[in-house]
Amino acid sequence: MFNANPARVPPEANRVLLSVNPKAGRQAVDRQVDELSQSLVRKGFTVEALTDLCEVTRLAAQYHAQGELRALVAVGGDGTIAELANRTGPGVPLSLFPAGTSNLLARQLGFVPDPERACQTIAAGHLIQLDAGQASGRLFLSMVGCGFDADVVRRVAQARHTWRGGHMSYWSYFKPILQSIRSYGYPEIRVHVESPADGPGERGFPPIVARWVFVCNMPRYGWGLPIAPDADGRDGLLDLCTFRRGSLWQGLRYVAWTQLGRHHRLADCCQRRVRRLRIESGEPVEYQLDGDPGGLLPVDVEVIPGRVTLVVPPEGGLSPRA
Repeated sequence: MFNANPARVPPEANRVLLSVNPKAGRQAVDRQVDELSQSLVRKGFTVEALTDLCEVTRLAAQYHAQGELRALVAVGGDGTIAELANRTGPGVPLSLFPAGTSNLLARQLGFVPDPERACQTIAAGHLIQLDAGQASGRLFLSMVGCGFDADVVRRVAQARHTWRGGHMSYWSYFKPILQSIRSYGYPEIRVHVESPADGPGERGFPPIVARWVFVCNMPRYGWGLPIAPDADGRDGLLDLCTFRRGSLWQGLRYVAWTQLGRHHRLADCCQRRVRRLRIESGEPVEYQLDGDPGGLLPVDVEVIPGRVTLVVPPEGGLSPRA
């Protein structure tokens, strides 16, 4: 349960910063940002909405140091909140107004794209501490994916550079998915578990060999797939899930079993709870973090317990959500 006996933002903290990602999601959010700003002002808060990440995080650090920051709100998707987590220090109160494509973290914690509900959440000021993963120095909040999905994410990111003011949608993935289906070779990926949940590390043992690798801080992946249904963002652990066979048809098989919540029964699926691991490959293999490109393997991944402070809905985060 995410918010048992939650802490609260100090009542004197009255500044709210809205960090707006203008290209997130399927449609513009200008009207919703205006409604949220007006609702917060009516409750007595001082509100600033900015699109410049450097400026908004500079102000967040300043206001937090002065004890004035009530929330730095990510108006966007999973990548937007992850970017703010990477640009701010521990203790800075972050919150979410979901305006992305998948909004995995927002749905898990009970955030909805409603300005009045968001205003109520910020005014109530309930706080939780959420674990973060770290992949070669960069924080992620939901998951790391290595292999086919990361190849798709790279192609989507490259295509975005050619768009002229367009917004992300599930259709934005259609052409990149087709391109990956035609060209991706499913190279072998090796996972070295250096610090499992219990017991010594496994560096001296053979690595886990797979073609699909996911490291999860939260239960669900894109499109709501419950890849790690027991993952808990406050347990100080990450949940590793790998699939051994590589092909499109095997991938569809894995998706079907995962959607049914039965993939753990597959002989070619491996699940572990870990604190630290290393993922590598003898061939160029992409990895992605919270839906954004991370780079090429190898990557070292570890958990940082309680790294992120979130202002959450009082009723949110009680159970996994689709």
